[in-house]
Amino acid sequence: MTRLSVNVNKVALLRNSRGGNLPDVVAFAQTCERLGADGITVHPRPDERHIRRADVLALRDALGVELNVEGYPSEEFLALIAQVRPAQVTLVPDPPQALTSDHGWDIPTYRDFLAPLIAQLKEWGIRVSLFIDPNPSQVEAAAAIGADCVELYTGPYAATFLARPEEAIASYREAAALAQALCLRLHAGHDLNLHNLRFLRQNLSNLAEVSIGHALVSDALYLGIAETLRRYRQALL
Repeated sequence: MTRLSVNVNKVALLRNSRGGNLPDVVAFAQTCERLGADGITVHPRPDERHIRRADVLALRDALGVELNVEGYPSEEFLALIAQVRPAQVTLVPDPPQALTSDHGWDIPTYRDFLAPLIAQLKEWGIRVSLFIDPNPSQVEAAAAIGADCVELYTGPYAATFLARPEEAIASYREAAALAQALCLRLHAGHDLNLHNLRFLRQNLSNLAEVSIGHALVSDALYLGIAETLRRYRQALL
């Protein structure tokens, strides 16, 4: 079964819109863990508009499941990672002002920047994933600089899936097969939901983990978090 890591950024965004601590991000994450989530994902941004650095520290101490911290590897981000030492870090190429992640790394261009960062993170005992587009050249480059995993950016897949599912999945199948051949753990994330998740899972046999936040939290408003997690986990069987 593919692991489900729940991204709790939107819970933090709701909390921050009113002040105080309602909803409680840590309590929500613990509820997800109790209901079967395999991990929790956070993506702290420099302006702390949703997840705050204090949240990352609190989650580290509160969870029994893996914590995955996503972000652009700025000095500030790396200082936080050095303090938290999560199980996994997913490096993304977002500029500070980005609303959300919308493309993967061009690894050959940023090789000299990324390679020493990966080495440092692995020295700290952290699994390293790189957020990439489903392009064979990027998969090969990720393996060459020592990444443990690649997370395929699934925004284009989600945008095309309803109208042309076979076209939507084609590049992901190719990237997944190459990742398996190169012994890279395969992850996926962005715009995944209850409509497109099962098809992705069925077509990527080596899909180890998905990270889902926006759609999952939105579904929980209608279905409740217990039923929502049940349905997402069922889609990943």
